[in-house]
Amino acid sequence: MSDKHPIIAVTGSSGAGTSTVTNTFEQIFRREGVRAAVIEGDSFHRFDRMQMREKQAEAEASGNMNFSHFGEANNLIGELEALFADYAERGVGRCRKYLHNDQEAEPYGQQPGTFTPWEDLAPDTDILFYEGLHGAVVTEQHDVARHPDLLIGVVPVINLEWIQKLVRDKTQRGYSQDAVTDTILRRMPDYINYITPQFGRTHVNFQRVPVVDTSNPFISRDIPTADESICVIRFANPKGIDFPYLLNMIERSWMSRANTIVVPGGKMALAMQLIFTPFVWRMMERRKRALGA
Repeated sequence: MSDKHPIIAVTGSSGAGTSTVTNTFEQIFRREGVRAAVIEGDSFHRFDRMQMREKQAEAEASGNMNFSHFGEANNLIGELEALFADYAERGVGRCRKYLHNDQEAEPYGQQPGTFTPWEDLAPDTDILFYEGLHGAVVTEQHDVARHPDLLIGVVPVINLEWIQKLVRDKTQRGYSQDAVTDTILRRMPDYINYITPQFGRTHVNFQRVPVVDTSNPFISRDIPTADESICVIRFANPKGIDFPYLLNMIERSWMSRANTIVVPGGKMALAMQLIFTPFVWRMMERRKRALGA
């Protein structure tokens, strides 16, 4: 953690909704004039798309049916921790981009599914913002979670997460249901061992819960909408959180526990704005004082 060079990390599995948090912070940074170094977690995968397919085929041929992007072996966890440590100490670091599709790849003259070369972060940024799979991961060799000043978890209930993946991969990526189901099953051990434990280390968790029947996610044809959901927001340390203000500002919100507020699903973005804007204010005030000292 660092007053001079703060870090915000958003962690959640693929399709969990972390992009909603990223969009919210981009709005806050733009409005408050904060210069952010934005890091995508996919850029710390160990293998590009073609290499990953080859490695997966090799793993399955040797009897390993649980080879996935969620696990430690297929990610550069040490490099991610080094980035966080270097930024917290000196405001520097190295990063690259993972090019997901033709639109992202075209400006670089590369193929989709590849990485850009490593390069230095832009100088004189105010904050580092990470969004990806492993912002709060801890392994035997590495402790990424100890570096961020604010850790945010985004995790739908498991049936909703499966529905989001099934619908997205079938409609946008052309995968069969069997293929998507196989991916879910293959990832499950790494999900349990590497993804789930992170939500016990976060400072704030956002969990979207559908209020429609999702008891069999494998026959769902569409994703429950925001209006068909509620959002459960849990604070690890509720001290300093103005719950009466949040309850007043967000219609139909309520407290389920002393550290937990529940808001309508359609109000999740508003809740994020109300909750995280003061966090950013405080970070920038501490940074200003630390640099002045």
